[in-house]
Amino acid sequence: REASSKWPALDGRLQGQVQDPEPGSGNSFEAGLSTSYEVDLWGRIQSRVDAERYRSIATAADYQTALLTLSAEIALTYLEFLTAGSQLELIRSQLETNRKIYGSLEGRFAAGQGERADLLRQAQLVEATTSQMYMAEAEVQLLKNQLAVLAGQVPGQLELDDVPPLPKLPDIPQTGLPAELIQRRPDVRGNYNRLKAADEDLATAVSESYPRISISASLTTEENDFSDIFEDWVSSLAGNLLMPLFDGSRRKSEVERSLALRNQRLYAYSQSVLTAVREVEDALILESRQSQRLDSLQQQVRLAREAQQQLQLQYINGASDFLDVLTALTNEQRLRRDLLSARLDLYETRIALYRAIAGPVNTSIQTQVNEG
Repeated sequence: REASSKWPALDGRLQGQVQDPEPGSGNSFEAGLSTSYEVDLWGRIQSRVDAERYRSIATAADYQTALLTLSAEIALTYLEFLTAGSQLELIRSQLETNRKIYGSLEGRFAAGQGERADLLRQAQLVEATTSQMYMAEAEVQLLKNQLAVLAGQVPGQLELDDVPPLPKLPDIPQTGLPAELIQRRPDVRGNYNRLKAADEDLATAVSESYPRISISASLTTEENDFSDIFEDWVSSLAGNLLMPLFDGSRRKSEVERSLALRNQRLYAYSQSVLTAVREVEDALILESRQSQRLDSLQQQVRLAREAQQQLQLQYINGASDFLDVLTALTNEQRLRRDLLSARLDLYETRIALYRAIAGPVNTSIQTQVNEG
């Protein structure tokens, strides 16, 4: 729209008047063409055009940012869904194990080899595991509904019955140099183009105080008979110089406002650059620590399993109390669930890293903006 100001404006006019009952005596027909053009001496019009162009690029960058955010949200929700499915299978397996132990204790108690308190403690663990299973089933369904909404479907219609395990995490990607990151991230590029637009708005506000030169031309004809209207034409050419003298400091205030907005855009751009670099560094640090935590949990699970097996063997031989066995069993099962949650945390950190270093998505909107 602003680019149209760089071209001359051409207007056409045709009017007629017919008076009765004396045809021809009072008739009047007039036709004319007029054009006007402002000479862009100080680049005021070009600054307005450039400002709108930068704003359109910033809008396209915001669209890219929204796409990346949605993609990350879908990926994260899907991994949460997979983890919830794995948690559900693990809890079902643990429930089956706890029920078997309860049956064994029930047989020992019937044979007079166990205490009722041990049977009640194991029954409580069975009920607690059953409660966890119900919540895990609900979590799977809730995440499935959330995935359906993110995919643009009605909850309950998304078919994800076959839940695969979590995929293998690939190697850490190359993050590149900070300068490459700044040029690649769409949110940073959006703030940069908004800053450029603010610069052009400031230039426009400053140029408003300068003189303007406009050229106008017209071509007219007027006859009493319509058949003669296009025979005799009168042309005119005029030039105007407009110089602002007094406006109550309106133009000065507009310059100050544009300068303040430009400084605000500069601050926003600087903060987005720092935030982009920080997000990459944070994701790398978190992934390193999450990997170490995952290794530690795997070692804890291994040690807890060995301790539980040893205490169970001692209990069978009468050398240990069942409360120690129950504590070790509960601890091992909790650590196994924590291990799945830790794996999800590691995947969430990797998604955050991918999002922090991601570039624009190739779409038709982005292509049209680049071509424009």
